[in-house]
Amino acid sequence: MTAVDTGAFVTLLAASAGTALAVMLVTFALALVKGVHRIVDVAWGVAFAAVAVVAWCLSAGYGDPVRRTAVAAATVVWGLRLAVHIARRGRGHGEDPRYARMLARAPGSPALYALRIVYLLQGALVWLVSLPVQAAVLLPQPLGATALLGLALWAAGLFFEALGDHQLARFKADPANKGRIMDRGLWAWTRHPNYFGDFLVWWGLYLTACATWQTAAVTVVSPLVMSALLIKGSGKRLLEAHMAGRPGYADYQARTSGFLPRPPRVPRPAGRPR
Repeated sequence: MTAVDTGAFVTLLAASAGTALAVMLVTFALALVKGVHRIVDVAWGVAFAAVAVVAWCLSAGYGDPVRRTAVAAATVVWGLRLAVHIARRGRGHGEDPRYARMLARAPGSPALYALRIVYLLQGALVWLVSLPVQAAVLLPQPLGATALLGLALWAAGLFFEALGDHQLARFKADPANKGRIMDRGLWAWTRHPNYFGDFLVWWGLYLTACATWQTAAVTVVSPLVMSALLIKGSGKRLLEAHMAGRPGYADYQARTSGFLPRPPRVPRPAGRPR
């Protein structure tokens, strides 16, 4: 199988790094003006979409037109949906408590600390996680079974996270649910349907870059890093630590899967042997 053009790949890597950096620096400037750093969470999805657009533009003449368009479009759709969802969720709210706590402990200038620890780090992660997109758009092979499977996984993941976000937003919008734990719909099958959806999305996009063993080997770091972030990093682990003291959350944890969806456990009657 024909591998990607090495020179074009190096150029695209540099352009993608510059794109991610530019999005984060513009976001940092806006955050200083607005006085809140929570908008960086919106920029996360925007940066992925911007990298995908740049990758699509620079891959003309190298990658298969159908593959490069499908992969770039899938990334843009995922990134912009996430950005819009987070923007709507945060509208009217002040600073995210996570960033407030972090900046309260910042050595030296809080703004420069946020630039280093939040914005530049997230820009580097965008570049790293988007490696399969940068490679896939340069592949000259038409879409094959592996890439089609990847796009199917992407679609399943997007549906799962979008539905989970919608269900949670409706639940929170009802005043009768204030202080209650969301345990309905997809949230009865996994405590983190949105994170599981992201997990499927990025393993799916990785498969679109697996037309050669070289691109598969170079880009596998992307879904591995995203999986680690979702499960052990800033996703599931931090959210569950925040929720641990909420009334009813321990019972919810006992009956609901922590990540991979499965039917909820039926509580055992008191005194029944295990």
